[in-house]
Amino acid sequence: MARIALRAQAVSPSLTLAITAQAKRMKVEGKAVVSFGAGEPDFNTPDYICKAAKDALDMGLTKYTPAAGTEALRAAVADKLKADNHLLYAPEDIVISNGAKHALFNAFSAILDEGDEVIIPAPYWLTYPELVKLCGGVNEFVRTKAEKGFKLTAAELEKAITPKTKAGLINNPCNPTGAVYSEKELKALARVLEKHEEIFIISDEIYEKLIYDLPPCYSIAEYSPQIKARTILVNGVSKTYAMTGWRIGYTASDRAVAKAIAGMQSHTTSNPNAIAQYAALGAYTGSEGEAFLAQMRQTFDTRRKYMIETLEGMQPLTYIRPEGAFYMMVGVEKLFGKQTPRGVKIESAYSFATALLSECEVAVIPCEPFGADGYVRLSYAISLEDIKEGLSRIKAFADSLR
Repeated sequence: MARIALRAQAVSPSLTLAITAQAKRMKVEGKAVVSFGAGEPDFNTPDYICKAAKDALDMGLTKYTPAAGTEALRAAVADKLKADNHLLYAPEDIVISNGAKHALFNAFSAILDEGDEVIIPAPYWLTYPELVKLCGGVNEFVRTKAEKGFKLTAAELEKAITPKTKAGLINNPCNPTGAVYSEKELKALARVLEKHEEIFIISDEIYEKLIYDLPPCYSIAEYSPQIKARTILVNGVSKTYAMTGWRIGYTASDRAVAKAIAGMQSHTTSNPNAIAQYAALGAYTGSEGEAFLAQMRQTFDTRRKYMIETLEGMQPLTYIRPEGAFYMMVGVEKLFGKQTPRGVKIESAYSFATALLSECEVAVIPCEPFGADGYVRLSYAISLEDIKEGLSRIKAFADSLR
């Protein structure tokens, strides 16, 4: 019998798929499921962006574009990076991709040879290690500490570097922790990396506009020309402009890396969706973007603060205070060993999540696939009404365990 490729077999099945599928089935059955699993803003794409897409359709702009994206959109991204991040890139340094996930795959494909190691701080977004494996790399996880806000320190980074290290990954703000690295913390990491000229830096900044009570996001590429030359910056319009389904992301990098990425993309996907590119151009150049973002950020912040205040009184549950993105990690390890009223024993975050869904109709994401055993992830990209109801059910569930 013909055999599936080893690289495909190496991809880990998602522990969250069963929970997500069950929650959807229960909703179809008419059950009042509250789901904290959302990984996207619960806002519609703004009208001015949709109008840009409609105008492009009316003008017949439905043909191929350059594989790396339209010149206008790449120039708009370069303008955004200059204005927001104080980084100078030319349009030729930008490659527009089919979402930030595709941009990450492109980045790893461009720099990794078989056996190259990538340093990934844990907790991490569960897709990172799968992309590294698909590109022939080896994951080198660094278990960060809760008391440090689950942020990688310079000492931890230095210790993790080996002769096989090809890249280090930073996700700022972070999914799933909501952690935000300060300028001081990123400069400390940059000083370590500055000594290792052979190491690339992948900086995933997709949540950069969703930061609360802190200064704007600092990019590690700002540290020095040398660090910028080795940084592949990843971003997109999905979270900032509520455009998850439009699938537009990008990389900004040294010209040689950008050329390699564009070359690979030309033979794999070719250009991203043309109409989505014109919508993204509208997002970056329209005058209404800041007002929309401010409203969305304020809404998320209100929900975030409510969750923090509520979880303060929900012992023995613990939580990591989020400063960015729209996720909160809740510690459930103190419940291990207890049983539900139906006799189900809680032995892991996954068993907690499955029991909570079946007995209380609340869906949360267990964090074992994120490198954080003992935690579940709650998204506050859902209505405040659902958050209140969901947290009430979680408290009742935790109190019922014996």
